[in-house]
Amino acid sequence: MTRAIRSSVMTSPFAARYDSGAVRPAPGRRQALIPMPSPRVLLPAGLIEARVHELAAAIDRDVPTPLHVIGVLTGAFVFVADLVRALRGPLTVDFIAASSYAGTSTSGQVRLLQDTTLPLDGRDVLLVEDIVDTGLTLQALQDHLRARAPRSLRTVALLDKPSRRRAGVRLDYVGFTIPDVFVVGYGLDYEGRYRNLPGVAELADE
Repeated sequence: MTRAIRSSVMTSPFAARYDSGAVRPAPGRRQALIPMPSPRVLLPAGLIEARVHELAAAIDRDVPTPLHVIGVLTGAFVFVADLVRALRGPLTVDFIAASSYAGTSTSGQVRLLQDTTLPLDGRDVLLVEDIVDTGLTLQALQDHLRARAPRSLRTVALLDKPSRRRAGVRLDYVGFTIPDVFVVGYGLDYEGRYRNLPGVAELADE
């Protein structure tokens, strides 16, 4: 049986690239500072890197190859890139996109924005999520993929917020369990911003 693995969140002093609540203009350009919320680091880049390698090692042990990896756009794209480079076996990669968020809150209505491009029948599939909170989006995606007859379907999430769960979804692998805070960085965004932060940070109030 697949072994679910988790790690609790660890905090660190703020020492990231964004050291203020504004985006500063490039040298030589005149433009006003753009007010932005101040992120507070929860998971530094080095901790995430180590955890990704632990997840990859567990997946290598558990999952038959070749593996078909499906990343959930857009938030999981950084996690997918690091995870597939840490996996040792042969694999293929595809992407799917769904949305239920507007700003920092979920609407509860899941919309499929982009489907996968490769057939899934008979494949061993690994669905890669950035974060699971209510579970509604993940539940819709899992149901959608199961209907296409993969041989197996497993799910790995970088972050889990079990305190917000509204749907009974299975997570086979979890990077970190975090409290009910809105987070950005490492691919996760707030209105399109902060995806390029190297770690995961809590977004402070504007």
